[in-house]
Amino acid sequence: MGDREADQALVERVQAGDQQAFGLLVVKYQRKLLRLVSRLVRDPAEAEDVAQEAFIKAYRSLTGFRGDSAFYTWLYRIGVNTAKNWLVAHGRRVPTATDMDNVEAEGYGENDLLHDSDTPERLLMSKQIAATVNAAMDELPEELKTAVTLREIEGLSYEEIAQVMDCPIGTVRSRIFRAREAIAGKLKPLLDTGPDRRW
Repeated sequence: MGDREADQALVERVQAGDQQAFGLLVVKYQRKLLRLVSRLVRDPAEAEDVAQEAFIKAYRSLTGFRGDSAFYTWLYRIGVNTAKNWLVAHGRRVPTATDMDNVEAEGYGENDLLHDSDTPERLLMSKQIAATVNAAMDELPEELKTAVTLREIEGLSYEEIAQVMDCPIGTVRSRIFRAREAIAGKLKPLLDTGPDRRW
């Protein structure tokens, strides 16, 4: 039995009145959902509250879950929407793709320095790259940040992301491409690469 089938069996148990089955789903997905929500809601304590609220919403809505998508895809959509609502309710602007500057990013390759052993230079470069990527992620419009997070951090397929974000696959591909290009543009000063290479 695969993950999707196991989740569906647990969902059916919850729909039949078995509350402990929902606890198993929470245990299985709480870290993943918190990681996703934390990318949108930067405060760790608030992110925990948002993730908990998302689970509560999922529990209350589970009677209407038909299994058209995987449970975790459905849960992630609830998590993303709950995070968006939290941002709006707390006076934080939810950026949109039209707010983003059109970034023309050059392609980048891998820097040989990054393949050395753990030298002080490599460790410093890794920290700088991580900080730059995190800062670039924070500046992304919400839908670009969500798409690239679901793909690169959560490992979802384009089809699953389309279900979570409730948009066509082409839109998902475009958002991920634009997010990667924006991040690449921020990394350009750190990486010694030619304009004909991609990262």
